[in-house]
Amino acid sequence: MIELLKKYISNKNILILGFGREGKSTYKRICEAGGYKSVTIADKNSVPDLPENVRLITGDAYQDSLDDYDIVFKSPGVVLSKSFDLYKCKITSQTEIFIEYYSNQIIGITGTKGKSTTTTLIHHILSECSKNCVLTGNIGIPSFDVIDNIDPETKIVFELSCHQLENLSVSPGFAIFLNLFEEHLDHYGTFEKYADAKKNIYKHQSNNDILICSKDIMPSHDECFSKIISISATDSDADIFISENKILFDGQTAEIPVDNINLVGKHNYFNIAAAYAVCRLTGIDSADILNSVCTYKPLPHRLEYIGEFNGVRYYDDSISTICAATIQAISSLKNVDTVIIGGMDRGIDYTLLIDFLSECSVSNIILMSDSGKRIYDEIHEKFSSEEFLNKLHFSPKLDGAVKYAKDLTPKGKTCVMSPAAASYNDFKNFEVRGDAFKQLVFE
Repeated sequence: MIELLKKYISNKNILILGFGREGKSTYKRICEAGGYKSVTIADKNSVPDLPENVRLITGDAYQDSLDDYDIVFKSPGVVLSKSFDLYKCKITSQTEIFIEYYSNQIIGITGTKGKSTTTTLIHHILSECSKNCVLTGNIGIPSFDVIDNIDPETKIVFELSCHQLENLSVSPGFAIFLNLFEEHLDHYGTFEKYADAKKNIYKHQSNNDILICSKDIMPSHDECFSKIISISATDSDADIFISENKILFDGQTAEIPVDNINLVGKHNYFNIAAAYAVCRLTGIDSADILNSVCTYKPLPHRLEYIGEFNGVRYYDDSISTICAATIQAISSLKNVDTVIIGGMDRGIDYTLLIDFLSECSVSNIILMSDSGKRIYDEIHEKFSSEEFLNKLHFSPKLDGAVKYAKDLTPKGKTCVMSPAAASYNDFKNFEVRGDAFKQLVFE
């Protein structure tokens, strides 16, 4: 791997664009490889503890000189100031170089929702069943950080975000594409451009590769040359079919032990089915897979039960950034009487969620922040029913929303924060938002 990196950077002037976790990881491996002409770091923010012999560019103009360099390593969180194809320099990423080298060992997972759960579930099953494996990617572990733990037999479980997939010229040998919903429109502008970024998970596969893909977004064989395995919870003709709590795959039926698992909601049966099929294809016995599913502990902020306060059960679903996720959260939990919705307004269409809220049995709909205000206004424009409108409450911030929830939710009922929006206008990320919610609940 280091030899491939050395080939890329040999006698080159290098720019590391973005010096967060991944940028620092890239810098470490570039220094290890050696042979480069120069290294410059560009970041909008100041960089403390700048390495020696490294030039630094910061401030609003940090992207103005990309074409002065031979090769640019872009971190996934950086949004280019102009179209990718307008640059003369070579723009790449550690994700691209890593996949180029390890493609045949990678199980890559993407989707608008469920990818972190599916990724960590696959890694958990492989680990429990004594398979040599590593976890990396959008889960918070830069791929260059796991190189030292990989040998030729290692399975690499790689969560891939749209930002990591964007502009890739390579694809993982084993890809999973769970679903596709409207998201990140503040960055991509259109749903089509967002979808195109996601599709890079299979666009560069060969006929020796495998794609597990939700049947409703399956590519044609002209778009994808790999073996395509469809998965669906609604179409019984799919190669992997989820019927209630049963998984039908490869001529066998496996029953999800719903009373013994920690994953809440039927949408998670879909994630389990995808993980089940992957692990079956790696040679693991069905019973061993299902036993491992029972010992899996869900990630925080994903329909996480955080406890009871004054007789009310509270759930943190801060990971929810789209309408479908919030609808699933409300539908998956028992006795939901209060839901907290809202965050950064990315311009997505909230019609689906609004129509659901108008018909569901939730008594208190607490709307917060920018998108919450837009939903509040759109409901008032569209509906005149006093019964529905009286369910609505608006708070500009999370603390006010939690106060509403405490005042309004009766004992024996459930309150869930499932924002259907990103967090970045008020919080650094969804984890910080979730932690703030937990603190406010138990203050």
